[in-house]
Amino acid sequence: MKNLLLIINIVLSIIIVVFILIQGKGAGLGSAWGGGGEMFTTRRGVEKAILWATTITIVVFFIVSLVNLFVK
Repeated sequence: MKNLLLIINIVLSIIIVVFILIQGKGAGLGSAWGGGGEMFTTRRGVEKAILWATTITIVVFFIVSLVNLFVK
């Protein structure tokens, strides 16, 4: 059981890193692939979905880590 939880943690951590790298620090997802210079103050579309997916993945990672801590 402990090994399975560790593998899940590793997979989740890789997914979190990918989501964070995709977000592109303040530049927006469009400019990551050579998009225009439009500036929006709020996240929209895919960027908002990636933000929510990142948040949910981090919460799941935290819960799995806590379960792993208390499983023998």
